[in-house]
Amino acid sequence: MSGEAIRVLIADDQMMVREGFSVLLNAMPDIEVVGEAVNGREAVERVRELAPDVVLMDIRMPELNGIEATREIVAADGTTTKVLVLTTFDLDEYVYQALRAGASGFLLKDASAQQLADGVRVVASGEALLAPSVTRRLITEFSRLADRPRPAGTAQAQAQYGELTERETEVLVLIAQGLSNAEIATRLVVAESTIKTHVSRVLVKLGLRDRTQAAVFAYEARLVTPG
Repeated sequence: MSGEAIRVLIADDQMMVREGFSVLLNAMPDIEVVGEAVNGREAVERVRELAPDVVLMDIRMPELNGIEATREIVAADGTTTKVLVLTTFDLDEYVYQALRAGASGFLLKDASAQQLADGVRVVASGEALLAPSVTRRLITEFSRLADRPRPAGTAQAQAQYGELTERETEVLVLIAQGLSNAEIATRLVVAESTIKTHVSRVLVKLGLRDRTQAAVFAYEARLVTPG
């Protein structure tokens, strides 16, 4: 296995799911499954030991659920591990909670082998990944949340984005709309490398880990209106 292979940890309490994903991913020349975990607590411990590039994280697990495990993993000092959440439950609350916890992507367990492998690659590269059906539900969830009293964090979010330049704010909005760097570059008629620079500055200024957190931030700061 190449030293450049994407190293993956599979966290799921069902043995057949772990074995199935292992077989599918190990068949890919650029992906290597380096470990497994049967619950959220073990997932956190295995990430400390193995430092995988990506964790495939089930939502519902004993001892520590996938959302809490994700939160612990991404909050650890110096971690570069990305979390790709997998679940059979295509429900708003899980999508939103997983992204708030720091997951970089979200796929349903009925995804094809190619979709699964592509998802691992996308998340490992630092991009955000949301299944189309989940994206629609996520937007609906944000719309529902917009009708509630604003949380205390919203004012802080709005203050933070005030530090962005006009172009950086524009890029942040397009990230929240699901556009890739290449698509943003085309929309703004600039080089893709320029967009990458803007994205990096947005993440640094806002203290965010990746594009998924940036999208959540944009919605919570009311920079993007769902619908």
